[in-house]
Amino acid sequence: MPSKESRPTIHIPGTTSHTIAPHAGHAGREGALRYLKAGAGAPLVLLHTVRTQAEHFRLLIPLIAQRYTVYALDLPGMGYSEIVPGASYDEPAMRAGVERLLTGLDLRDVTLVGESMGAVLALTAAAELPERVRRVVAVNAYDFRDGIARSGLLARVVVSGVLAPVVGPVVAGVEPRSALRKILQGGLGDKSALREDYVDELLRVGGRPGYPAVARAVYQALPSLVAARSYYPEIKAPIHLVYGEKDWSRPSDREANKQLLPAADFTQVPGAGHFIALERPDVLADLLNTVA
Repeated sequence: MPSKESRPTIHIPGTTSHTIAPHAGHAGREGALRYLKAGAGAPLVLLHTVRTQAEHFRLLIPLIAQRYTVYALDLPGMGYSEIVPGASYDEPAMRAGVERLLTGLDLRDVTLVGESMGAVLALTAAAELPERVRRVVAVNAYDFRDGIARSGLLARVVVSGVLAPVVGPVVAGVEPRSALRKILQGGLGDKSALREDYVDELLRVGGRPGYPAVARAVYQALPSLVAARSYYPEIKAPIHLVYGEKDWSRPSDREANKQLLPAADFTQVPGAGHFIALERPDVLADLLNTVA
């Protein structure tokens, strides 16, 4: 659980905070994972995207907690999960964090719901642990080239700077509020859906010791999310692909996934952007509660 010095500024009613310890003998390679828990019913795991955390689902959790036991994970090194110097943040390492949650809590018959990077991890974790996963809802899967750089010119400049040799670590450690807000708003159809207290919380997390190195490593590892599409045909569980009409993915990106997953259900949310959990949580809640 976060210490008093690193406690989230946002509290989601009905949630409690917990941690999963590293595997025995792995303390130097993997850190403790923090997750939020709420509700009652069949298990449902929420997986956030790049540069966010469990509180990304602050609006969705109350809408589904009457039908599910909800687990919202802070992915390795993100949110208030432990930062381990030198740890990997490529797709297999992030997926291992998801698998630690499922196996460590012995969750079965799980609905995996991920947005963006979390959508990719939900799909690959389902391929890896078919005996534990009941269903996958993949929202705006971040499995295409350029990713957040499609948010706009500012995002392209920032990401290029973070990835640049020599100066990259310095750029990663500089995150003006106005820049973060602008980049996140580039993932929204409705710009007003980005709340200022959420920006405050993300900046607070971004100031944790070691977090700039995590952020840079995550951006460096984004090509591994594209490569992870090779796992998709192995998934046995039913899949629902959800895309915002104004998502960063192009129609060709969405069509490619529909061809890889021909049995998947498909929903496009009119007017919505990349962060559907922020601007249209009602759509996701209706989709999830209908089949709970």
